[in-house]
Amino acid sequence: MKTSPLPRSPKSLVAAGALAAVLVATAAAQDSQDSKDPRLARLDPAARSLVVVVIDSARTAGLPTEPLVQRALEGATKGAPGTLIGNAVRRLAADLGRARAALGAGATPPELEAGAAALRAGAGPAVLAQLRRSRRQTITVPLAVLTDLVASGVPVDSAAAAVLALASAQDADLIDFRRAVERDIALGAAPSAATAAGAAAAGVFGADALHVNAGARPARPGRP
Repeated sequence: MKTSPLPRSPKSLVAAGALAAVLVATAAAQDSQDSKDPRLARLDPAARSLVVVVIDSARTAGLPTEPLVQRALEGATKGAPGTLIGNAVRRLAADLGRARAALGAGATPPELEAGAAALRAGAGPAVLAQLRRSRRQTITVPLAVLTDLVASGVPVDSAAAAVLALASAQDADLIDFRRAVERDIALGAAPSAATAAGAAAAGVFGADALHVNAGARPARPGRP
């Protein structure tokens, strides 16, 4: 014979309600901690609210959030207005999204960050996609080298052509190539000529190959 469950006493119902309330409050507090990095307390309330929204959206989209936090903290250190900080973080999140679209869903956070920097330097998504197809290992260093070359004054197309031609090289060789180009520029060589000479020295292709691309598109400074 089945027995009906005993009715709960008012005290047990109150206890159950209190436990549920505690669990809900704990979950809410955990969500708050997850979505609001304590380091962002350095920002003023208005800037912090803008940045948190962007970071939460990036996390939901599966994008790395640490670069966004660092960008916000950089703005705070420089004393930038809250709206400027929020806009800079929003642009970076958009660039990370563009980088993932070009590099694929399997791109690592370092690759996405380096890809976003390359996009800001003026490299097109097609360059990122081609570099992904041209290299089996991680492409963080090639992307960083491309960005550094543009920052040194090398035209974007020339920098991209050189890095793509060196895509199969080891990371250490790419770094040596970048250093050689930067050294020649510091000694007075034109950026395009320095890049062509460095590529030729690496045995990739002749200097003329880079000169064809040298003036195709001028270097574009990155956004803040």
